[in-house]
Amino acid sequence: MWLYDFEGKRHLDAISSWWVNLFGHCNPVINTAITDQLEKLEHVILAGCTHEPVVELSERLARLSKLGHAFYASDGASAVEIALKMSFHYWKNMGKPEKKHFVSLENGYHGETLGALSVTDVAIFSDTYSPLISKGLRIDTPDWRHAEQGESPCDFALRCAEKLENLLEIHHPNIAALILEPLVQGAAGMGMYHPAYLAKARQLCDRYGVHLIADEIAVGFGRTGTLFACEQGSILPDFLCLSKGITGGYLPLSAVLCRQAIFEAFYDDSLSRAFLHSHSYTGNALACRAALAVLDIFESDDVIAKNREKANLMNEKAKVLAAHPKIEHFRNTGMIWAFDVADASPDFSGRFHLAALEKGLLLRPIGNTVYFMPPYVIGEDEMDFLVQGTLELL
Repeated sequence: MWLYDFEGKRHLDAISSWWVNLFGHCNPVINTAITDQLEKLEHVILAGCTHEPVVELSERLARLSKLGHAFYASDGASAVEIALKMSFHYWKNMGKPEKKHFVSLENGYHGETLGALSVTDVAIFSDTYSPLISKGLRIDTPDWRHAEQGESPCDFALRCAEKLENLLEIHHPNIAALILEPLVQGAAGMGMYHPAYLAKARQLCDRYGVHLIADEIAVGFGRTGTLFACEQGSILPDFLCLSKGITGGYLPLSAVLCRQAIFEAFYDDSLSRAFLHSHSYTGNALACRAALAVLDIFESDDVIAKNREKANLMNEKAKVLAAHPKIEHFRNTGMIWAFDVADASPDFSGRFHLAALEKGLLLRPIGNTVYFMPPYVIGEDEMDFLVQGTLELL
């Protein structure tokens, strides 16, 4: 979990280097897999060619996700672009080109390329480029911090879903898809919501003929307590976007998994129906071997079950933080913790980050929200170091 600076001082990587690292830096299992692959094949064009790691990874992801087809890219924003384009193109191939708009959640974040920005609601990233961005439809976030006093997270989620229903009822003839971050909205300051919203959203998308795109780029691969966050809503999305933790933080890789019906809409002799989207490093062999090693660790080390035990332990240790008079909305989902600091100054996040480095902690608050998203190799001593250091910083 440790990073060392040029003076040799060590820092606890409490944010998994922007949420990508699952099993620690220089993990020997992932190191060995990549080194072995280097001796066989580093990369080949994934058009008219294929290779063993990408075939095996596709088959394993299909079994785990129950979505039978994978389209590969190099980063999360590219995965979102692919899902948006593929959703629109599906409807076009089905004779419904008018279904070209997208619904996204208030405060949602899906990347910073132009298509991804059209479904991102974080002004600092999008305002400058607003003349270039297609306008989508926004719907209220189910983030339970916005619930009324005495309203449960589940009741609030269902109330927000009613607003989604009202929107789809009116606009569904022109809507291609709803895109959301399941359970945790990362850039919104780790806004967390009840899985009842996912279940209701799936029902509504089915009723009104709208795709559901699950952006699990940040929350996939165990972050929320299940391998995929969608499992907690017992739903199968039409598109599942994956990246970040897929390679354990080693190499750029993303994947868009989709249902059989989506695939079949493009399987044709006519080139006009084909999904003409490509990346030079699509399905890179080294990245795929890293991803396979990550899946091996999940299986061999029973990671999901162990993470639940670690989350319970961390919640016990963090009670002292939750009780701090400056802290509001202490929250936890799986291996993600967050809290908001009351009356924080405008420069809070920058000052907190620098002060944390002095204490040997790598933390990057989002506004007045401090969050922990540590690698899964965190142990009890490191939990104590993180909680005590944060307490002193506050």
